[in-house]
Amino acid sequence: MRNIFLGTIIGTALVLTAAAQASPGDRLRAMMAGRQNGGQVDQAWRTLPAADRTIRYGDDAAQTIAFWPAREAAGPAPLVLFVHGGGWAHGSKENATGKAKVEHFPALGYAFASIDYRLVPQATVEQQASDVAAALAALLAQADALGIDRHRVVLMGHSAGAHLVALVGTDERYLREAGLSFADVAGVIPIDGAAYDVPQQIASVGQYQRRIYDAPFGSDPARQRALSPALQAAAPNAPRFLLLHVQRPDGVAQAEELAKALRAGGTSVETGSFPGTGLQGHVEINAKLGDPDYPATVLTDRWLKATFGK
Repeated sequence: MRNIFLGTIIGTALVLTAAAQASPGDRLRAMMAGRQNGGQVDQAWRTLPAADRTIRYGDDAAQTIAFWPAREAAGPAPLVLFVHGGGWAHGSKENATGKAKVEHFPALGYAFASIDYRLVPQATVEQQASDVAAALAALLAQADALGIDRHRVVLMGHSAGAHLVALVGTDERYLREAGLSFADVAGVIPIDGAAYDVPQQIASVGQYQRRIYDAPFGSDPARQRALSPALQAAAPNAPRFLLLHVQRPDGVAQAEELAKALRAGGTSVETGSFPGTGLQGHVEINAKLGDPDYPATVLTDRWLKATFGK
């Protein structure tokens, strides 16, 4: 079960780092997860197509955005803004975005951006959510120069990034701090997260696994609830959500809880459930999203077309 836990907490950039802290069997499974993804988990991310530009959105060295413009867009293009995973304490836009996304979405006529944000323990989860909102505000402030349609923006994130985009999409204070609101977000796509209800997730894992949550979320139940998208999903929320997940029991349960809470708040929700278990499945859904033949890409493309109207 430990490899399932690692998949829950650790973003795709940390496959080998997480495995090094696990048992020998888990280390082997983690390394095989990378190899069985075509041997491209690290290699593909090191060869991402160069971004059109890098944009700063704050004074910290981590507060940067890689931006890829839409190809052959007729007028301002919709924007997909991606937030990487890494257990809130690791990862970067260079190693946890996935190569397929930066090629696929611009080819569809969408601008694509991937952000870095401040990491735990130097920053809090609250500051990370603020970074997501601040990065969006920086892009929208340059919308004309970047060719972005500021009225058609979707937030997308994997693992810890899934939690952060879901939090920004359910608790409007982060957007308000950046001078924005839910009206500036057309939709949210959390990918295989498992911390939508933080207290429930902490209660469901063992003592060893719980240590991974201690630094990001602490021990204060009120703070844990405030950082739980499923517990912040009473109206209003961002208008549309697409929840993607593989077959990890905690990830499935957490996605179902978030979907139920969002629907109770009057938010449009669609879910996508795909093959894959444990760490390998958690890695694969992020690495393959953007591959036109991957089922999660097909669903995402359809949902984005409906959300963006193109």
